[in-house]
Amino acid sequence: MKIAYVLAPGRGETNLLLTELAGRLADRGLRLCGTVQTDTEREKDHHCDMDVQVLPDGPIIRISQDLGAGAQGCRLDPNALEQAVALTNDRLDEGADLLIVNKFGKHEADGRGFRDTIGKALELDVPVLVGANKLNLDALNTFCDGEAQGLGSDLDSILAWIDGN
Repeated sequence: MKIAYVLAPGRGETNLLLTELAGRLADRGLRLCGTVQTDTEREKDHHCDMDVQVLPDGPIIRISQDLGAGAQGCRLDPNALEQAVALTNDRLDEGADLLIVNKFGKHEADGRGFRDTIGKALELDVPVLVGANKLNLDALNTFCDGEAQGLGSDLDSILAWIDGN
């Protein structure tokens, strides 16, 4: 199984790492599909706007929703996420050298989101690289039967894993 995950230590660092990685790989001519995420801080509260770029060249989709000042619930817009998933599936059908998924999050842990896309890529023998977080790492490992390789946040190690697949 050709699946690995990155888990950077600071808030938003995994997103930055995967975005930089996608740029480098595109420059090398790899056919990428999937998503990378950009977070934009908002002045009025401690939340950020979350946008994903569908690889390789867009569109950019806002996957967060503004629930109001006192909201405590999940701000993920599931319809926007599913739009990104559908576009990624279409691009995977066209052929890819690597699938990048910005995060194996709660939706994936619950069997939704990019979960089927990850499975499809693995069936097609396309290597998969996902962003992880500590909250859903156990679910990712369960989904992968413990075969997902942790790569940390060192760009050279990630590139070596990609080159080896």
